[in-house]
Amino acid sequence: MSSSIPAQDVPEGSVTGVDSYAVGNNGEYFAVGRRCRHLGADLADGSIDDDGCLVCPWHGAKYDVKSGQMVLGPQGFFARIPGLDAGFKLLTKVLPLKRADVRRAGSDLVID
Repeated sequence: MSSSIPAQDVPEGSVTGVDSYAVGNNGEYFAVGRRCRHLGADLADGSIDDDGCLVCPWHGAKYDVKSGQMVLGPQGFFARIPGLDAGFKLLTKVLPLKRADVRRAGSDLVID
């Protein structure tokens, strides 16, 4: 089942929620699952860093939106827990965020 959103609602550098996806624009449109693998934060409330990664709004974990894999584990207090970063990176190699195709259809983005 496809979902859509007006492309103007996803300007470059932004992320928003569309159904079960965090849809963003890091210079290219992307759609990944909305729930962070760490504590389930809504990634649609996240941000995009200078490398084009999606950053979790709760603890700063970063995701490569093309692979769905975590490239930086939870930050803050959690960054001081030995092995946590490596553990979550490994988890997302096995269970990456789901991803969907995003295509332009007129003035809308269609998420398949």
